[in-house]
Amino acid sequence: MMLELNLTEPNMTTILQINSAARTEAQSTLLANELTAKLQQSHPDATLVVRDLLTNSLPHLDEAALGAFFTPAEQRNAQQQAIIARSDALVAELKAADIIVIGAPMYNFGISSQLKVYFDHVARAGVTFRYTAEGPQGLVTGKKVYVVTARGGKYLGTPADLQTPYLKTFLAFIGLTDVTFIFAEGLNLGEQSKQSGLAAAREAIAAV
Repeated sequence: MMLELNLTEPNMTTILQINSAARTEAQSTLLANELTAKLQQSHPDATLVVRDLLTNSLPHLDEAALGAFFTPAEQRNAQQQAIIARSDALVAELKAADIIVIGAPMYNFGISSQLKVYFDHVARAGVTFRYTAEGPQGLVTGKKVYVVTARGGKYLGTPADLQTPYLKTFLAFIGLTDVTFIFAEGLNLGEQSKQSGLAAAREAIAAV
């Protein structure tokens, strides 16, 4: 009898941390760092990839980018190929991740422009989503997402919280439906409120 040896290496976990704050030492980034460290304790052999949208900024969508996205591959010019290559790299990084941690501060009731631009570069018809007879279908599936958001006021559960439903909607649109939110609220309402908000976020991180 011949025994077959399984020489394939075990699947390794990849954690992708996306920092989207406009400040290096933003609370959302610091808390996302803490969450990632906690996840690494549970996955000591995990590969960590950090996508910092402040230090590695992306250009806003313009006519050239939209033209590249909607031009068939065989017809793209050199500029369009470069635009697609940048987007493809971001998408490949996203699809390779098993766990995604997004540091997402609230700016003016929504997400940062850095995160919006990132979303614009990874939302690609036929690549991260597709339209079907039943409606849009996300193509980035089978991943766990954590969103860590820091807010100056207290907005959770109020009509002013435009950020949470937007993030849920966009992430689900590309297939990311297993999403846990961690909130640090009231950070600009005095020191006691700040410490209470940070403590609530850290309690949620500890429970992950």
